[in-house]
Amino acid sequence: MPDKKIALIEDDRFLRQQIMFALSKDYQIVEAGDRVSGELLVEKENPDLVLLDLQLPPNGTVEEGLGVLSKIRESNPDCVVIVMSGEAEMQAVLKAVDAGAYDFFRKPFDFTELKLIMRRALEKQTMERENVRLREELEQKYSFENMIGASPGMRRVFDAIRRVADSNTTVIIRGESGTGKELIARAIHYHSSRRKGPFISVNCAAIPETLVESELFGHEKGAFTGATAAHTGKFEAANGSTMFMDEIGAVPLPVQSKLLRVLQERKFERLGGNRTIETDVRLITATNEDLEAKIKKGEFREDLYFRINVFPIVVPPLRERREDIPLMLDHFLKVYSKDRAAGPKRFDAAAMDALISYPWKGNVRELENMVQTLLLTVDGEVIKKEDLPSSVTCVGIAVPFITDDNLPLDRAVENYERELIRAAIEKANGVKSQAAEILGIDRNRMKYLTRKYNL
Repeated sequence: MPDKKIALIEDDRFLRQQIMFALSKDYQIVEAGDRVSGELLVEKENPDLVLLDLQLPPNGTVEEGLGVLSKIRESNPDCVVIVMSGEAEMQAVLKAVDAGAYDFFRKPFDFTELKLIMRRALEKQTMERENVRLREELEQKYSFENMIGASPGMRRVFDAIRRVADSNTTVIIRGESGTGKELIARAIHYHSSRRKGPFISVNCAAIPETLVESELFGHEKGAFTGATAAHTGKFEAANGSTMFMDEIGAVPLPVQSKLLRVLQERKFERLGGNRTIETDVRLITATNEDLEAKIKKGEFREDLYFRINVFPIVVPPLRERREDIPLMLDHFLKVYSKDRAAGPKRFDAAAMDALISYPWKGNVRELENMVQTLLLTVDGEVIKKEDLPSSVTCVGIAVPFITDDNLPLDRAVENYERELIRAAIEKANGVKSQAAEILGIDRNRMKYLTRKYNL
């Protein structure tokens, strides 16, 4: 590991030279011979690993070495410390290990053993650093500050995340498929006090009905045919952290009662087991279904609904926040251009207008997928309207089928215009000024048309 820096703090100059000679081919070595210079060396060089003698000048006592160890743990807790000791210093060694030393070896020592201990320590350190880096990347990725949206609807979502994140309140996220419900759930988790624990996600609609209970609560060996070993469920894995249940409406009724008990008592048993397991889980659910309608049909328990519907967050579909579309297009162009050798692309005005007008039934997921496709299919720097899929450029254009009993053109146009205005008024909840904005006409024309068609 030539990129790893080792600090050697040892008062015996001859032993220092031996150690440096043995390790210099594999590591960068810096050295010091007493407590003061050792502390300065560690502060200046920021080594990955320190080989530390416990008996150091000026006093030559183990307190000097323990003092250096304490200083390292305070200033550089990521640093691995391996202490070196004589046969009579085992009590001091145990103190050093309790104070944060990774390991120790006795003098005189075997260099093969020393190298093995060092390699294992540095491999463990590399793995821990990688875990920290990945966690920071996840926190950044799912930070709501980096979620795209400046519309009033998304600002309300961001405000809700801020309010509920650092609490244990049960959250339900409601919105159409593709609106980013799991992204919001992750943002809540990574802004909470539970962020160091795992984010356990389960899509209830993707699990066969017969396996839902086992997946959520686990099972014991022999609980059913094919259960050849015990299985840890999601609630057990999420203990002390956050669990996200997407498509909560797909949970079968028999399992809903067990889920209700977990929320009420924080206890459950594995399938086929009788041992009660306690769990501390912060639950976030999501759905694109009408749970209230499912309750009326007897397909969803009303008492469970009240348990999960504590803090609802409603995610608006993309078509209701069109001002966010240019921001999202620009964001995904930048994100996915990094994976390509070619430079970044941009949309021209006509293409952007077409994309803003498109209804986006698949919401953000559909938009993201389209950007990835366009980056692969368009060679130039500018993405034009003609580069877009026909499903985008032909939206709203219908070719009528002519029959013998078709209406005359003028009457057919009037009928279509009447229904279009009626639909816009319904969408605007009866507010005609908003309906005019939807149709892209001024208020005076809207008044004229509503009078004309007696709407």
